[in-house]
Amino acid sequence: MVSRLWLVLALFTAVLLGGCGYNDIQRQDQAVKAAWAEVLNQYQRRADLIPNIVATVKGEANFEQETLTQIADARASVGRMNVSPETLNDPAAFDRFQKAQGQLGGALSRLLAVSENYPNLKANAAFQDLRAQLEGAENRIAIARKRYIDTVAQYNTTLALLQNKLGAMLAGAKEKPQFTVADEAAVSKPPTVDFGGRK
Repeated sequence: MVSRLWLVLALFTAVLLGGCGYNDIQRQDQAVKAAWAEVLNQYQRRADLIPNIVATVKGEANFEQETLTQIADARASVGRMNVSPETLNDPAAFDRFQKAQGQLGGALSRLLAVSENYPNLKANAAFQDLRAQLEGAENRIAIARKRYIDTVAQYNTTLALLQNKLGAMLAGAKEKPQFTVADEAAVSKPPTVDFGGRK
């Protein structure tokens, strides 16, 4: 009799958990972690290119030291961060990570813009190859971030559905943070194009 009671209780629990979204929440939480791991993988790929880019640029006489220092500082800042799947559950840590990556991306953009002023560097095949690899890394980062954004949107929607509230409570699930734009007001303004005063 006791074993039947346990069997009925186990079946009831399985039905209850299956019907409250618990399993979906667990599955989607794993998908969010996998998408996050891919974002980190692509950021690491970019970080691994930086020493080669800096070494190549340093070979150019009189290259702007401030730009190289900004890249080194930004990369060091990113490297000091302790990033794990738990970062997704800490909005402040996620924001710090996002800002550090943004600073590194900005420093690399400045490096590429400044390099246009150096004809020898522009003609350097190794630099051009590294530049192409960096552009590829940035594209991969954008794709990985988009996958993460989509996965988090699905996860957060699942948590928000009424029928999943019990499952979310049982799982202790909370919304995951999304990537954001650092300065939305600046992005929303159309760019100013100046053709040197031509009318």
